[in-house]
Amino acid sequence: MRRFTIGYRGKLLFIVLGCAIGVASLVYSNYLVGQLRDKERHEIHLWSFAVGESVKAASNGARAQAAILNRIINFSEDIPVIVCDDHLRVLRYRLIDPAVMADPDRLADKLESMRSGGRDPIEIPTAQGTIIRVFYDESPLLKALQYFPWVQLSIFAVFIGFAFIAFRSSKLSEQNRVWIGMAKETAHQLGTPTSSLLGWLEYLRSQENVEPFVVDEMNKDLTRLLKVVDRFSKIGATTNLAPRNIYELVAAAVTYFQTRIPKNVTLNFAPCTAEPIQGMANDALFGWVVENLLKNALDALQGRGSITVQLSVRDDRWICIDIRDTGKGMPKANFKRIFRPGFTTKTRGWGLGLSLSKRIIEEYHHGRIFVVDSEPDKGTTMRIMIRKL
Repeated sequence: MRRFTIGYRGKLLFIVLGCAIGVASLVYSNYLVGQLRDKERHEIHLWSFAVGESVKAASNGARAQAAILNRIINFSEDIPVIVCDDHLRVLRYRLIDPAVMADPDRLADKLESMRSGGRDPIEIPTAQGTIIRVFYDESPLLKALQYFPWVQLSIFAVFIGFAFIAFRSSKLSEQNRVWIGMAKETAHQLGTPTSSLLGWLEYLRSQENVEPFVVDEMNKDLTRLLKVVDRFSKIGATTNLAPRNIYELVAAAVTYFQTRIPKNVTLNFAPCTAEPIQGMANDALFGWVVENLLKNALDALQGRGSITVQLSVRDDRWICIDIRDTGKGMPKANFKRIFRPGFTTKTRGWGLGLSLSKRIIEEYHHGRIFVVDSEPDKGTTMRIMIRKL
């Protein structure tokens, strides 16, 4: 519990810190944009004043003053401007597309867009009693800076996303190595006693006072144990697939359980056909998955109910094995969680069976395994899908 709490707090702190950095960056960038906008408005008012004074100076013959004012006019050249008279006839423009200036409709739209955002045209009275109107827009630099915070946030979000994916992949890879190591160590530890049991079994066969059926039953259980050891040893190793009759593999698992289920439990096998249904499979690992799902269904019944195994072919491409029970079921929130390593709803269990089953089906057999449907106190249907040959 402590490990989960620390991990949760760490993720929450990471998210809060990332959001705080993003908000701070956005606020500061907007502050800079506001400062630049105020600076440009100050410049355009100064420019408009210089235009008005230049006109007056030129009409009064003050050439030196007009020359200075023209230098001010030509100094600020990064702000788009359209200068019009009383009748909105264009007297001068700068940084505006000539195609816009040549089209009256587009020019009218441009002037209207320049009015938006609190940028009312600056009015300059002339000596003749007319008024010059200066329309202006934000500079390309200011417009680019307005989008910069969002671009910055997007890059930051992508970076966080890739970091999270890399962290999650590394964690899953580490978990997989742990489970594979445990499986191989289990196979290794079971290897010695099973070899010894084989020797003892042969010894019992040679004894005259031992019932043959006892030896036969012991041999069946030992064969089963050797099969389990073989399955564990194959986890993490190169898995060889071969064309197999999936009907026979499923039927073998069902037959094994039919002789070992409680008397109040029924196990039915409903194949679509008894004809061979060929698919690429590994006998030991595929049979393990089917048996694991049957064992989970049996545990969910808690000693009473029914299990139905249905074999079918979909779209002539997929072989589907549905295992349906009438047990305790599960909420929809657990449909994907049950395949996570360590997650279990049992009072006793490591939560490895379905995780290994998912790995075997999806990574080794290139198929799918998932919960079709489930409802508390009504039952669960699990499905395995592999490609048909």
